[in-house]
Amino acid sequence: MQKELHPASYRTVIFRDINANVSWLGRSCAKTRDTDTYEDGKEYPLIKLEISSESHPFFTGKMQFVDTAGRIDKFNKKFGKSRFAKKTEEETAPAEAAAEKEEV
Repeated sequence: MQKELHPASYRTVIFRDINANVSWLGRSCAKTRDTDTYEDGKEYPLIKLEISSESHPFFTGKMQFVDTAGRIDKFNKKFGKSRFAKKTEEETAPAEAAAEKEEV
């Protein structure tokens, strides 16, 4: 292996999939504030993952709903009033009533 190929901060860390509650050791340069003790009794920096092969529907064959930090609500708030947004029954009812009045 070439010398000085990896940065100085390249170290062994624990990766934890928080949805599947599965952990494994790997190496990374990612910065982290958390530490945890692994099965071998040593303490390592902890990197929390939302999705990995242990919880992704492609690998598990199961569909699960993961809404971290209200991303769906944030998306709906941002794009809910666009012309492509689906209309709810309350929004379509006044438009239909106005169309009926024009016909009469």
